[in-house]
Order: sequence, then C-alpha cells, then structure tokens
Amino acid sequence: MERVIIAGVDRSARSRVAADWAAREALRRGLPLRVVHVAPPENLDPVEQWPYRPDTVAGHVVAELAARHPSLSVRGLSLTGAPVPELRAVSADAELVVLGLRGEGQHARMPLGSTGAALATGCARPLMLVPGTLAGRDVPGHTDAVTVGIDARDPSGGALGFAFEAARLHGVRLHAVHAWALPASATASLLPMPEQERAAREDHEEDLLSEALRPWRGKYPDVEVRADALLFPPAEALAHASETSGLVVIGRHTAPGTTALALLEHTRCPVAVVPS
Repeated sequence: MERVIIAGVDRSARSRVAADWAAREALRRGLPLRVVHVAPPENLDPVEQWPYRPDTVAGHVVAELAARHPSLSVRGLSLTGAPVPELRAVSADAELVVLGLRGEGQHARMPLGSTGAALATGCARPLMLVPGTLAGRDVPGHTDAVTVGIDARDPSGGALGFAFEAARLHGVRLHAVHAWALPASATASLLPMPEQERAAREDHEEDLLSEALRPWRGKYPDVEVRADALLFPPAEALAHASETSGLVVIGRHTAPGTTALALLEHTRCPVAVVPS
C-alpha cells in the first residue's frame, strides 16, 4: 500500500486548519496527502448544503492546499456514510490521520468533537487532532516542540517512536513526561510521607523513565531529550506541558483512552494519539 497522510475534513474553517497542518506534515515527511470528506447518505436540503454541496468539500480543500503548497502531492476523496467507520476504513494503512478537534455544527464550548473522540479511542493508525485556533502555524514562544507522555512502567513503543521521529523531522528537543502517583497508603494517611522516603520514590521513578528512554536515545542520538518524572495525574501533567509544546504525543492502550480524552479537553496544541 502507498504511504500517505489522511486529512479528514468537513465544511468548517477548523478542519481547514487541520488540513493545512496535515499538508505541512506531508511535505516534511515527503508523502502524498489525501483529503477525505464523508457526507451523510441522505439528501440534504438547501440550507444544510450551505456554503457548498457536500460532494465538493474535498475538492475545495484540495484547491486551497495546492495553491498554498505548490510542491504538495494532494488528491481529494469524497465518501458517503457515517464519518467514523468510513475514516477508519480509508485510513487503515495510512502513515498518519489528521483531524480538527471539533467539526462543523458543534458548539464552540465543546472542546472535542464526536468524530475525534471516537477515533482517538479506536483508530488503528496514529491520529493527530489539531485545535482550530492555531491557524496552521507553530505556536509562538513554545520551547519544547514535541512532548511525549510515557508510562515508564509500561512504555508505549509506538508513541515513543512517533515522538522521537517527529522531534527529528522538526529539528527540535523532545520533552519526555512520566506522571506518577504516591501509593494509596501514603495518600490515605494523615501523616505526611517522610522526606527521605519520598525522595527515594522520586529517584526510582526517574530511574524507570531513564531506562524506558535509553534504547530510543541510542536510536536517535541527534535528538536532544529532556526527561521529567512528575508527581501529577497524567492528563494534568500533559495539559501543562502542552502550554510550551508544539505537539504532544501519547500512547493509546487498547483499554481505556481516558488520559487521551482528558488531555484533548484541555490541550493548547496538536495532540497525536498513537496506538500501542
């Protein structure tokens, strides 16, 4: 199968921001881009077709991207059906799938759209969700362009590989964040944990993180790595890190995906969710 990047679009300006982000990733990786729009099977009345018919959405976005990025290899694809299963099917062999955090017709106060939420917990390929406020550009003032969330006890090779490669492609530092918690017995106790014991636990968590990163540092010797073991819930630690990042990468274990969804509700930069 041909290696491609998939950009899922609708008629919203937010999806065009995500499509532009996908175009720049395709150029950076030397891959073609496929712009995919999925329309409902039933006929829409004229009001619902505004500002143009569903079957022309992909073509409009392709024309915009081709004009903005003349060297981009890009094609459009219009499908009919339910967005989530259709996007899952068309992206089964994609290098990367890119969507906006929210789609058309969804309330501005809703941080994550239904399609993005469903794919974040069940897409077979790496999924990048892009906030519509970024206007397709790197966030000014951000220092760590790529942050990766790690469970140092069970590190996701998919997320680490994606993050190191993204840092290499962008030519930036990688910020590795391992969130950990005190044992339940310590949090339930009325007495604070002795400082010496707490320091020993912190050292242990840092050692776990260092060991998880060791093979990847060897594989990517040119990528500068900053490693932090933080005593915070994972979603909170990563949401904080997103304030100084251009991209956050997290692994999606086959079970919950709760960290991914919690992070996506608060992120200030694109988030890549990589299946384990």
